Amino acid sequence: MTAAVAAETRAPGGNGSGMDARLDQETAQWLRWDRNPLTLESVKQLIAEGNKEELQKCFGARMEFGTAGLRSPMGAGISRMNDLTIIQTTQGFCRYLEQQFSDLKQRGVVISFDARAHPPSGGCSRRFARLAATTFISQRIPVHLFSDITPTPFVPYTVSHLKLCAGIMITASHNPKQDNGYKVYWDNGAQIISPHDKGISQAIEENLEPWPQAWDESLIDSSPLLHNPSASISKAYFEDLKKYCFHRGVNKETQVKFVHTSVHGVGHEFVQSAFKAFDLAPPEAVPQQKDPDPEFPTVKYPNPEEGKGVLTLSFALADKIKAKIVLANDPDADRLAVAEKQDSGEWRVFSGNELGALLGWWLFTSWKEKNQDRRALKDTYMLSSTVSSKILRAIALKEGFHFEETLTGFKWMGNRTKQLIDQGKTVLFAFEEAIGYMCCPFVLDKDGVSAAVISAELASFLATKNLSLSQQLKAIYVEYGYHITKASYFVCHDQGTIQTLFGNLRNYDGKNNYPKTCGRFEVSAIRDLTTGYDDSQPDKKAVLPTSRSSQMITFTFANGGVATMRTSGTEPKIKYYAELCAPPGNSDPEQLKKELDELISAIEENFFQPQKYNLQPKAE
Repeated sequence: MTAAVAAETRAPGGNGSGMDARLDQETAQWLRWDRNPLTLESVKQLIAEGNKEELQKCFGARMEFGTAGLRSPMGAGISRMNDLTIIQTTQGFCRYLEQQFSDLKQRGVVISFDARAHPPSGGCSRRFARLAATTFISQRIPVHLFSDITPTPFVPYTVSHLKLCAGIMITASHNPKQDNGYKVYWDNGAQIISPHDKGISQAIEENLEPWPQAWDESLIDSSPLLHNPSASISKAYFEDLKKYCFHRGVNKETQVKFVHTSVHGVGHEFVQSAFKAFDLAPPEAVPQQKDPDPEFPTVKYPNPEEGKGVLTLSFALADKIKAKIVLANDPDADRLAVAEKQDSGEWRVFSGNELGALLGWWLFTSWKEKNQDRRALKDTYMLSSTVSSKILRAIALKEGFHFEETLTGFKWMGNRTKQLIDQGKTVLFAFEEAIGYMCCPFVLDKDGVSAAVISAELASFLATKNLSLSQQLKAIYVEYGYHITKASYFVCHDQGTIQTLFGNLRNYDGKNNYPKTCGRFEVSAIRDLTTGYDDSQPDKKAVLPTSRSSQMITFTFANGGVATMRTSGTEPKIKYYAELCAPPGNSDPEQLKKELDELISAIEENFFQPQKYNLQPKAE
């Protein structure tokens, strides 16, 4: 008997415990169903070696399908992204859509992908997208499959533009290179929210065995149900984008130079096209990072949110060509970071909140020039997530439009925007501090392509007034009140520790009470969106939706500070966001910064207690 055959017939371990029996069952099913030679062979190898620990990692628990879809490392097993789990997920999603839409076979779905690949397991975004398309087409459902990589926002755009039932984007955004993901959009053009995640999850469990044609990828190439939307959608998107160009004359003449990096992702040609649509000279691309490369060889993390480390090559190129502004997209081009060379010679990377303030001010100012009638203000809105800066609230109060906050994540802002638009309202802008911006609501999600070119037009316009982005940001704070923010995180891989930490905050004095102070700072209000408690409401019930599955507590302090601690849905992090808001008038920003730093130190020391819980701080 060969080793491989022996491996197939021999159960891993076999001491008969419940966990082992389940593991045996999962691996046996895998050997029956997986047709990818690389993942199949690696599982056979693990069984032959009796490597229980690794088998437990691969088969211990199926990836959980949440509102963000799936995100996990590529590799073998039900806890990883691979050909078989993509087929299983898509089968479940397909059945769920059939239940929800009687016209699914007329309308169809859109699928696109980024440039990620994992040679050891043979997994890559393009292949996953083709397998997902095969699943739908085998059920006679039309599929609009992009023929090449696109930014994530092109999927929600296509859903809305072609009035499809759903969209799938295969991407892990800015996660480490071994990860991939499966992101899902509903027929309203926004990411799914509950209860769809639960419904899809259940349908996946009911459709695990691959359907007869599941592996037959060649099926789609000759199918009349397969459409390639690449050219027509690209054309339509950039036509729609032109409506957000307010100063074409300025753009044609501007001397402002831009450097752009797509950080080895999909953004390069799309940002070049966006600049062309605005009559701006194309930005200089960082040559080492402009082409897609799933290895992300020049960066430790392919995430522009991590700040200067990711932008080293951009700064070097900008200094060489004397460019003042750097625009950086994350690998799936739905986020944007902006940096500006200061007179001191230093580079300033704007935080997500600072860029949110600049873009919000700009989109309102540009809209106001076109809409002189003040009555239109009562139907005009801006949104941001509850952990983002309240600067839009301050602008809205002074200017007379509406501001709303939503739960964290663009799924909430996208869905709320659609509701408002359906009620005849105008939504000018939405943002979250994690460098996500919706500047053009024809995409109901964050979009780093439109944000990049709108930021470039803003910088070009300010230059005609001899103003830098930094100077304009200061002017916004002077007019509407300083909003000083800081966000960071601790890494924690242990769910139990996270539960204990948050449990202790809810039982701070041993009598089920939350903390009343934090160091020298007095706590004036508490909102807990895990339990639904909010002591600032008359009935002590939170207004925003609550979720038991994630941890999130917001503390308001007597000094005007607000701090939120929450768990991340996609990474092993406990994040915190802190802000001090001052009323309009030229208050002392340095003093505010000092006060905020002291507040953050007190929160880290008293609420996080990193030594006690063995938390790793963010690597600088």
